[in-house]
Amino acid sequence: MQRSVELAPDHPDTLHGKRFCRTQGVACSNVTASPQTRRARPEVIDLLGAAVGAVPDGAERPGQQTMAKAIETAVEREEHLLVQAGTGTGKSLAYLVPSLLVEGPVVVSTATLALQSQLVDHDLPRLADAVEPMLGRRPTFAVLKGRHHYVCLARLEGTSAEEPDDGLFDVGEAKPTKWLGEAGRLGKQIDRLRDWAMETETGDRDELDPGVDDGAWKLVSMPARECVGAQRCPYGAECFAEASRARAREADIVVTNHSLLAVDMLTGRQIIPPHELLVVDEAHELADRVSSASQAELTPELLERAARRCRPYVDDEVADRLMEAGDVLTVALAEVPAGRVVGALPDVLLEALTLLDGGGRKTVEAIGEVRADDADPVRKQQARTMVADLTKIAQRMIANAEHDVTWVERDERGRRAVVIAPLSVAGTLSTHLFSERTVVATSATLALGGQFETVARALGLPVAVERPVEAPTPAEEARAAVVRADEARDTAGLAWTSLDVGSPFDYAKQGILYVAAHLPKPQTSGLSEPAANEMVELVQALGGRALGLFSSRKAAERAAEVLRARTPGITILLQGEEALPILVRKFRQDRNSCLLGVMSLWQGVDVPGDACQLVIIDRLPFPRPDEPLSAARSDAVQAAGGSGFAAVSVPIAAVRLAQGVGRLIRSRADKGVVAVLDSRLEHAPSYGPFLRKSLPPFWYTTKPDVVRGALQRLATS
Repeated sequence: MQRSVELAPDHPDTLHGKRFCRTQGVACSNVTASPQTRRARPEVIDLLGAAVGAVPDGAERPGQQTMAKAIETAVEREEHLLVQAGTGTGKSLAYLVPSLLVEGPVVVSTATLALQSQLVDHDLPRLADAVEPMLGRRPTFAVLKGRHHYVCLARLEGTSAEEPDDGLFDVGEAKPTKWLGEAGRLGKQIDRLRDWAMETETGDRDELDPGVDDGAWKLVSMPARECVGAQRCPYGAECFAEASRARAREADIVVTNHSLLAVDMLTGRQIIPPHELLVVDEAHELADRVSSASQAELTPELLERAARRCRPYVDDEVADRLMEAGDVLTVALAEVPAGRVVGALPDVLLEALTLLDGGGRKTVEAIGEVRADDADPVRKQQARTMVADLTKIAQRMIANAEHDVTWVERDERGRRAVVIAPLSVAGTLSTHLFSERTVVATSATLALGGQFETVARALGLPVAVERPVEAPTPAEEARAAVVRADEARDTAGLAWTSLDVGSPFDYAKQGILYVAAHLPKPQTSGLSEPAANEMVELVQALGGRALGLFSSRKAAERAAEVLRARTPGITILLQGEEALPILVRKFRQDRNSCLLGVMSLWQGVDVPGDACQLVIIDRLPFPRPDEPLSAARSDAVQAAGGSGFAAVSVPIAAVRLAQGVGRLIRSRADKGVVAVLDSRLEHAPSYGPFLRKSLPPFWYTTKPDVVRGALQRLATS
């Protein structure tokens, strides 16, 4: 059904006096709503009621209604809104329903593919069916992803398994004995991709079933920076990525992800269609995603690959300068210790970057502009863009600006890189996130320590009153006042309000937060013997059904070893021993099992019911002291007279801890215990209360006999 609304002559959906029909994608003459067909604007609560009624076992939730009304008010007032909505609130419908009453498209950004799929595959189709009779039209929606999620016909045309792209395998990786087998399997995958590309309507990798390896997909997809553009590409008119953007421009609701939202902000808002309302779900993740999008790295392999790519377009002497820079970078990464670079860049690293800067500029100049009549404009653009990007990264590192952090990284496989990232993205978000649109940021973990100021500051919003984790001295308070005044001036006009709609769960009756206050303070990265003994007693009392969240792989592996030795009859599932979806499925199906893992389990597991009635957390999830970004941010706060630990490490731990604790209660019927084996949560006066206020209001105890008794009752119920 067409949207039939009257538009002003200069409305962006009006083309030369014609109405643009969003659902049809064509210009329609003289399309207006007659007085007989016009409908009164429905109330948001009535729309929400219809939407909830379409959900199996749907029921009215006061928090959901409060949130929907608050979003409607925020849009009317053009005021930004932070909403904490606990698990079970139904926040997806709470922001989707008022979005339908906003003129023009609304953009919803999520942090995880799981939530994005839930919205597009389930929530939005059901919502559209439910509200169509009330709106007099069927709302439309589209998903918008980065270009690399779509098959590129130009890349597909020029791809050969016999002559693989030089980026398929990392340079220096010893795989010569596997090449024939890899090439054979790769060729079959590319052939299947060619057949699929002729049939698919979207070209979206997520619709390819069964899927293909990352290496094969890399050969047939195009990163945004390497794309020549639809005008210069021989397949521009058929481009799947361009078609996805066209669909997004026509939709009422556009679902995207934080990574693409970050790139859109950093590139001048040219990707996501103009819109009046942006909803940022899982908003506690946004600053980190923007920081990741602003991060860049250099490796010798990248420089060598760039030299090979540009050789067809430049003299050997020019390409050899890039190879030389790669050789010097190899030496630098061998000599410079891993970790943050403080102060001036080491001479050998500066030499490599200077060589890359000069050689890169010369190479870009030699390649020249990419023209539509070039023999192979796609590959030429790839080569030019890659060298230009590496050159810009080198220049950024050479500048060694105070607002950037540089470090040398080494992983377990021996891969080495020099990395640079912004010290803070609050200024970027303040400038680019909130301009020319209303932003609603929501999550189950926004009110850290019971207040929104910490998250608001991270998102670049002005904070009038700072509530520090630790009581400041008079001198610190004076310095903080100056900082607050500067923030208020820099972010003038960013009016915002906050709202905590709570949760429909009765946490005090459904769950216990137990802190093992009698245990010694954790000292090492592994699992201490007292903590291991406590864990065993808890698991034995319940007979399994435990999710173990550990701060390191070493601790998780030690926990698995101890439980397997001392809890016969209980299946111990350890992350890394099988694919995570398989482990989660086994854990959900086997009541006599425990699932143990590290940080990716802290917010990626949803196991409602009695399959998970005990969540064990080995230690408070503070960032490691050698994490370059958090360490640099702490140092910056210290240099300004504040507490780096309180301002940086404690909020990070609060978000992570709240996410981990949130694994326990996933429905109204759930019951169980969260056991924290880190006594600091009880005994640290400076941050313990702050962390506990960041968690759901469980019944709290430090008595082990009380908890074991509760677990035993759960085991027999």
